[in-house]
Amino acid sequence: MYQERIVSGMRPTGALHLGHLHGAIKNWVRLQAEYPCLFFVADWHALTTHYDTPEVIEQNVWDMVIDWLAAGIDPAQAVLFLQSRVPEHAELHTLLSMITPLGWLERVPTYKDQQEKLSDRDLSTYGFLGYPLLQSADVLIYRAKYVPVGEDQVPHIEFMREIARRFNHVYGKEAGFEDKARAAARKMGSKKAKLYDQLRTRYQEQGDAEALASARALLEEQQNLSVGDKERLFGYLEGGGRMILVEPDVLLTESSRLPGLDGSKMSKSYNNTIALREDPESIKKKIRTMPTDPARVKRSDPGDPEKCPVWQFHLVYSDQKTKDWVGQGCRSAGIGCLECKQPVIDAVLAELAPIRDRAQKYMDDVTLVKNIVADGCEKAQKLAQETMREVRDAMGLNYS
Repeated sequence: MYQERIVSGMRPTGALHLGHLHGAIKNWVRLQAEYPCLFFVADWHALTTHYDTPEVIEQNVWDMVIDWLAAGIDPAQAVLFLQSRVPEHAELHTLLSMITPLGWLERVPTYKDQQEKLSDRDLSTYGFLGYPLLQSADVLIYRAKYVPVGEDQVPHIEFMREIARRFNHVYGKEAGFEDKARAAARKMGSKKAKLYDQLRTRYQEQGDAEALASARALLEEQQNLSVGDKERLFGYLEGGGRMILVEPDVLLTESSRLPGLDGSKMSKSYNNTIALREDPESIKKKIRTMPTDPARVKRSDPGDPEKCPVWQFHLVYSDQKTKDWVGQGCRSAGIGCLECKQPVIDAVLAELAPIRDRAQKYMDDVTLVKNIVADGCEKAQKLAQETMREVRDAMGLNYS
């Protein structure tokens, strides 16, 4: 609604690795050419688990943005910004917390799961409990249509939808709503107002999904309607009140098929990563020392690619001819493990060389990065302020 806008963020954990590249960044690069995208550094979210070590966050922020830019995120196509530089996120989070039942936060699946995984830290804080609500504010404030996530994050998007629905139910019931909606429709002109009314009737009386889609498209085209009038007409169309906050949809992203060097999930905490700007010699050494099928004790022992972490890299990086060569050579002991690893080394180095080259200019002059982010923060804040004016008005907080 409004625009088919996409919003996504990432916690600043420092320099990114191949898992990030294949799990999120490549998808962002594709999406930025198809939709208006906002990508933000979730630095407040970093404090939910690292509140006692804030000194690491700043360097992590700039390292991560450099990696985004080097990997192909284009500030001419997407808005890049810092969460903490748009304070409206915090304001919306605070206002949403007034109507959010505590039980909704406690039932978010990742809440207890993360507490168990991070048992070495004291996470009995509101910040940790409330992070799905801050996450909701991050998205709802831009009225995003889509949020690209993996399967494990789908419950968070459903939570956002529930929050938007509850807010609209509580605050979308303005006095004289129907009269205001009809007056807003007349501003489109008699012909379009009549078409809107026909489509609305077809949807509400017959459940015609095509009529709903056509009416939404009609509203999107209107340039002479205020944000408030569009909210009224979207809400009136579906039989409710003003749609102040938009319910975002999931844009499911395929999970990264690339494991860590040891076969488990690629993560810095497991010390099994390859960083996007890592030195080529270090990359070669890491891949050459990757564990392989334990059955291949000697060069002459046949193996099974399915039991070897290196094979998972071939599935991502190698063409069919190379995969056939690896499969046959491993099972027959026709090739050794170092021979098997060489095409992976070549492919990883080839993928990362241009990223390392593009990163150099930003590493040499971090002012370039800061200017890009400052420009993105300004653009994001304008959108956020527009939403907050409507939110304050709906909650009776726009005092004259």
